[in-house]
Amino acid sequence: MGLEALARARTHQPCAACKMLRRRCDGKCILAPYFPCDEIEKFAGVHKVFGASNVIKMIQMVEETNREDAAKALVYEATARIRDPVYGSTGAIFQLQKMVQELTMQLESTKALVLELQQQKDQLLGILLNVNHIDLLSPIDGGSFSLDYDDSMAYDPAKFPVECDWIF
Repeated sequence: MGLEALARARTHQPCAACKMLRRRCDGKCILAPYFPCDEIEKFAGVHKVFGASNVIKMIQMVEETNREDAAKALVYEATARIRDPVYGSTGAIFQLQKMVQELTMQLESTKALVLELQQQKDQLLGILLNVNHIDLLSPIDGGSFSLDYDDSMAYDPAKFPVECDWIF
């Protein structure tokens, strides 16, 4: 054995599956690429739900290009099964679908409310515009009345001082 091969043998750590199953992990281990040594909790969940031999069989059944996705799906399903032993990932999917339906109903309700408020705003603007165009005769100077801001009506303390004898 050369120095390079010896160095590889010393630095090679067993994958999470072989570490958990207490077996020798060699270069032919089918689980090593999908369950590295630092992800033992992932394999523990998959092993608990499916069993090691079934995991190996399922991964071998899949084309090599899709095995990583299959391993991820097994980890996801195992995690969901541990959380919800009856429904697994299906329960999570149903819960999310229900949430989407509820949010869709809320959105429709909010859209209807926005439309109603826009109609009310348009009605109020229409009323205000009609009032602004009505000329009312003032009994004092015979002029017209307008809701537009008029600077002459502003309070001027020099012209109209406020005298008060209230004590606070």
